[in-house]
Amino acid sequence: VQLQAFGGGLVQPRGSLRLSCVASGRTSNDVTMGWFRQAPGKEREFVAGIRWSGGNTGYADSVKGRFTISKVSAKNTVYLQMNSLKPEDTAVYFCALRWGSTIHTTAKQMNYWGQGTLVTVSS
Repeated sequence: VQLQAFGGGLVQPRGSLRLSCVASGRTSNDVTMGWFRQAPGKEREFVAGIRWSGGNTGYADSVKGRFTISKVSAKNTVYLQMNSLKPEDTAVYFCALRWGSTIHTTAKQMNYWGQGTLVTVSS
């Protein structure tokens, strides 16, 4: 399984950005995908996750109401729409995949990782 993330960049506070993650290789519907982020000097943290079959979602408290995770099955793509961005959202964002139907929020529980994409929120 290969994951490739796109869409990072520089955005002003209160702005929006959409990240994309394309999955390729041997995947199935019995997976969950998630977005994690890692700021300088901090541990990698869960942001949002989605169950591929059924579309159930989960979010970190810090992004609830501002971020939305979604998927387009036909494109094997997961999106993270980020609105009302804050400077504290600045981090490298990673997409990840785990076999199974439970959304996990711990980085070590994920099976595959994409390369990170940097999101910088600054005026």
